[in-house]
Amino acid sequence: MMRLLLVGHGRMGRLIESLAPEFGAIVAGVVSGAEAEAALREDNFGKVDVAIDFTVGDAVPKNLPLLAARGFNVVLGTTGWSAHERELRDLVARSQIGVLAASNFSLGLNLFQLIVEDAAHRFDPYQSYGAWIHELHHSAKKDAPSGTALQLKAGMERAGYSHPIDMTSSRAGSIPGTHTVGFDGPADTITLTHTVRDRAVFARGALQAARWLIGKRGWFTMRDMLSG
Repeated sequence: MMRLLLVGHGRMGRLIESLAPEFGAIVAGVVSGAEAEAALREDNFGKVDVAIDFTVGDAVPKNLPLLAARGFNVVLGTTGWSAHERELRDLVARSQIGVLAASNFSLGLNLFQLIVEDAAHRFDPYQSYGAWIHELHHSAKKDAPSGTALQLKAGMERAGYSHPIDMTSSRAGSIPGTHTVGFDGPADTITLTHTVRDRAVFARGALQAARWLIGKRGWFTMRDMLSG
């Protein structure tokens, strides 16, 4: 049975805890709030196969070294820490743990990313078409643009899209997450949209990622998981 440590116990942490039995997992421990750092240093959680971190961006550079020091593999679902990515990747390489980091654990969104990249590659030769990304999330989400929107933009650029990509964000109500990529020309508009209807899709994706990450070493993404 997979044993999990939950780092963060907000909406996503509680969802993961409730869905863990579907994936043959039990929660070995939960750390959150102001006591999280001390707990990660001192508490005895017994055997932990994977820690799942859904906290806040500022906490990641503090939490990941503590998790690495204990030899715990980590599924990292928090966003807003990209400025520290190089140093965290170096830490993971030195520590010989496995980390799967993703801004969005929805299987559908990660397949949507591949579709968007293919479209960007095909539209690049046609300068009369401009590209844009708009994302909507609930009013409590702090980072804007979202990590997923930034991931979509980076993927389009990697696919060869060489023109500007306008990016906008909206924060309102309880929207779980909607991302639209558009290409607009002189006489027509093409839009690709991914809409989340239930936040459980993120929790299930994180649990799938945790199961895949057991025993692995290095830095991974959802694309690595989907490719086997």
